Amino acid sequence: MRIDTLSPAEGATSRVKRLGRGIGSGHGKTSCKGHKGQWARSGGGVRPGFEGGQMPIARRIPKRGFHNKWATHYTIINLSQLAKLPAGTVVDFGYVSENKLAKEVKNSSGLKVLGNGELKVALTVKAVKFTESAKAAIEKAGGTVEVVE
Repeated sequence: MRIDTLSPAEGATSRVKRLGRGIGSGHGKTSCKGHKGQWARSGGGVRPGFEGGQMPIARRIPKRGFHNKWATHYTIINLSQLAKLPAGTVVDFGYVSENKLAKEVKNSSGLKVLGNGELKVALTVKAVKFTESAKAAIEKAGGTVEVVE
């Protein structure tokens, strides 16, 4: 193999469209822009979403709802999910995300434990928030509750 024999793979490159270079090129005279009109002019065309002057669809459809960009989103886990864990486990945000115990863990401000289900094993649970029923159930089972900031 020599450097002067190297070439791109078959079909990897395409010829440059040389506009306005005579009738023989196939792209001469009007340079593939047709005759007159907005699209034939320099800088011609319309912005994306322009619908010829009629009211655009983005403005015809009513707006609904509100998205609070300062809201805190917690990763939620129930006692029913914690009940499946072995006794003595330390459950925190890292443990929940590693073992995929919660559905959504991205963009989270921490772990929130809800009291849905029964807990019969003693666990150490570290979370940002607990419901009163979850806190009572964990302590009743012999576990400890730690509020993490």
